Amino acid sequence: MKLPLLFCAASALALVTSTGSATEDFYVGTYTKFFGSKGIYHFQLDEKTGAISKGQLAASATNPSFLVIHPNRHWLYAANELEAGEISAYAIAPDGRLQLLGKQSSRGSGPCHVSLDATHRFVFTANYNNGTVAALPIQRGGAVGPASGFDQHQGGSVNHERQEGPHAHSIYASPDNRFVYSCDLGNDKVEAYRFDDQKGTLERSRTATTKIASGSGPRHLVQHPRGDVYVINEMANTVTALHRDAATGAMHTFQTVHTLPAGYKQPNTTAELALHPNGRFLYASNRGHDSIAVYAIAGNGRLSLVEHVSTQGKTPRNFAFDPSGRWLLAANQNTNDIFVFRVDSRTGKLTANRQKVNVSAPVCIDFVRPK
Repeated sequence: MKLPLLFCAASALALVTSTGSATEDFYVGTYTKFFGSKGIYHFQLDEKTGAISKGQLAASATNPSFLVIHPNRHWLYAANELEAGEISAYAIAPDGRLQLLGKQSSRGSGPCHVSLDATHRFVFTANYNNGTVAALPIQRGGAVGPASGFDQHQGGSVNHERQEGPHAHSIYASPDNRFVYSCDLGNDKVEAYRFDDQKGTLERSRTATTKIASGSGPRHLVQHPRGDVYVINEMANTVTALHRDAATGAMHTFQTVHTLPAGYKQPNTTAELALHPNGRFLYASNRGHDSIAVYAIAGNGRLSLVEHVSTQGKTPRNFAFDPSGRWLLAANQNTNDIFVFRVDSRTGKLTANRQKVNVSAPVCIDFVRPK
């Protein structure tokens, strides 16, 4: 059966011209092989109503899974999740379309995550298939150059089917740009590096590398402005909370919470983790239970469950908050749709507002942030 590429539900057709409301641009990375998608798509969100405009294909590409948009609002970077991995750089046109600036090797196979350093002069990427990470300098004009920093993760863990070797799943700079952290599903570690943001080099830091409980499969992390770090574990269906020493980069676990309701026994893997812009709530997605778990964050960093909310579809691989924090968009990979939820900033609770857009195999949502 041919999957639909783009379709807006009737309730989501309130355009900017008819409402007079301000809009927020966002892009969706997708899987293209076997799924019917053609690349990266561009949409607009009405920040008053949560309605999504009819989308457009912004750029044709193969498996442009994870995206990151430069804060200058002019450039977008995509991980082309291929056997011979590539990072693609695009210029964002006024009409939302993307112009390819160039491609560069990701220095590995199956790049599944991209991010920027704190100075926004380097693109980081994590290669899942062979467990490598790289830093690529952003050149004048927005294209990326050959990797200036590189490392090969080592080791596996207790699940011999999924953890036979390293599988780097994400990579992030610390707020001060002195350290870089990479969650590795294969070896149950958050690998740490000292980062030289003048040269773009990565130097492994064994003292700052953190072991997560065996069989957990760390996938993504978020860093709270207070300094705590939260790691979502794909295989264990847990979130690990860690205190981070800003001086040494070292992290120490102080809490682990489950992402599933008590008594739930069906297969599930976690996917995305996000912090609300107000810093008071943490959100985690479940693939199988097909929900988002909402946690309140106490003053000491500890998490307490608020609720579980259905994403209205199957396999929520990714979700994102709009810049205002008023809306959460959940991307359901296996039902080819994105649903919009209103966020209560006082309680953290989510309410589906019946806004929906269809796009084949959505993998990542990223908003163009205000300057």
